[in-house]
Amino acid sequence: MRNIACLLILIFGGSGWMPAQSGAEKQILQTELNRFDAMVRRDTAKLRAMLDDGLYYVHSNGLIESKRQHISAISAGSLIYMSIDRGPQATVRRYRKIALVNGQVRVSGVLQGGPFSVTLNYTAVYRKRKQQWLLLNWQSTRVQSE
Repeated sequence: MRNIACLLILIFGGSGWMPAQSGAEKQILQTELNRFDAMVRRDTAKLRAMLDDGLYYVHSNGLIESKRQHISAISAGSLIYMSIDRGPQATVRRYRKIALVNGQVRVSGVLQGGPFSVTLNYTAVYRKRKQQWLLLNWQSTRVQSE
């Protein structure tokens, strides 16, 4: 038994192998990528349809926004996302109509006229409503550079 465990660690331990994702988990992760794309393209109509009305969005700088405030900041150009790239290790935990996503993103853009580029660890909470996963909560923390 010990030999089997050692073999599995050798085969999968450093390869970044993750268990296969369910169809719902893949759908949630794709929904998230679509949301990031809408944010970069400043497609507020598409973004509005992807956010829950009760959105609570906590940025890494401590700024807290509602759905209206978040869309308004993107629409007005006070927050411009140039790129949002999610790392390969995003994980989904699903509890019926609620899903938690933990991951890391590299974000670059312009905030109130000043450029920024950060790496963030995040937790996103999605709620399934009418067969669609909507972002209900976002909280991110800046990763300190090494």
